[in-house]
Amino acid sequence: MDKEYLIEKWLANQLTEKELKAFEALEDYPQLIAILDNARQFKASEFSSVSTFDTFQKRLKTNQKPVLKLSWIKPLLRIASVFVVGIAIYSIFIFNNTIKVQTIAGEKIEIELPDASKVMVNAQSEVKYSKRKWEQKREINLVGEAFFTVAKGSTFDVITTEGIVTVVGTQFNIKQRDAFFEVTCYEGIVNVRTKTLSEELRAGDNIRFSEGKITQSQNTSEYPTWLKNISSFHRMPISHVIAELERQYSIKIVLDQVSPEILFTGGFIHNNLDNALKSVTQPLNLKYRMDGSTNVILYPSEK
Repeated sequence: MDKEYLIEKWLANQLTEKELKAFEALEDYPQLIAILDNARQFKASEFSSVSTFDTFQKRLKTNQKPVLKLSWIKPLLRIASVFVVGIAIYSIFIFNNTIKVQTIAGEKIEIELPDASKVMVNAQSEVKYSKRKWEQKREINLVGEAFFTVAKGSTFDVITTEGIVTVVGTQFNIKQRDAFFEVTCYEGIVNVRTKTLSEELRAGDNIRFSEGKITQSQNTSEYPTWLKNISSFHRMPISHVIAELERQYSIKIVLDQVSPEILFTGGFIHNNLDNALKSVTQPLNLKYRMDGSTNVILYPSEK
């Protein structure tokens, strides 16, 4: 069978049993599988970078036999494209050595940065940074929520749509969801800059920007509770709590005759939906019912 035909069907995962045997019999089969294995080294907590497209091409040219060079270089380039596009938590930023990590509902990922700093990324969040420029500029973009343990060194900036957090070496948590922006310092000193102010936080300090209001408070815990699979809230509108429930459990919650502005203080666990819903509804004198496997309706107890 034609080699390019087999490779194209392999990439599309459409090989028949007979075609699969023919594909495995190709002289180039071990090299194709090796390329696949290398590309699959992108994975959650076991964070590692992947070669750039140029490096990938050079590797292909090194491994190829001269007589085969013109016959299968095109399908191999297709392989590179498929892997770069197809890996969910990394995007086309690989080509310019920018690393992008995204989490889905209910997922947490720990990554290690080039300077050994660590970032724990909460559910439905995204971080992005340039590996190539890291030594000259320690800068990372965040959408969502993440906990940072920063190795000492040059200035370290976390950039969000609502503000910039600058540190040298410390531990802190940032939560940025839509117009909500909160920074909690657990160790060392951080500087928070927004369009309207610049504030220095020390260990135990918390600052929150929500609905045009700025709130400062003290925090006594050693780390954010979500690292231990517990989401906690202090006088937060129920709409924020619901959004976090949806992120952690990949569900959709509808309020039935319940104001989204009701304030909630408490928390819920991430490993049992029924217990989590009870933890939120009972203190507010609410009830809930399941409408299918992923839809939840919250309503007043007296209804």
